[in-house]
Amino acid sequence: MSVPKRMDKQTARELRSIFEKMNITQSKVKIGLDNDTIEVEDDYSIDDILESASILTPDEAKELYDEVRRMREDEWN
Repeated sequence: MSVPKRMDKQTARELRSIFEKMNITQSKVKIGLDNDTIEVEDDYSIDDILESASILTPDEAKELYDEVRRMREDEWN
């Protein structure tokens, strides 16, 4: 579980500038300092998309979301 941290406006501006230079325009990113990586998060989570398309039940969507989360965590380790 992640814990959001507030940052000052100047730091946010500087980070946006760096991300723009890297062609990263998504509003949510996860930075892995141990691996020197940036993971870009989709604007919509996969469970929201599949649920809204009536492909999965809410329970199935949660299962899929949990599986994707586990896979992403494994990639970072």
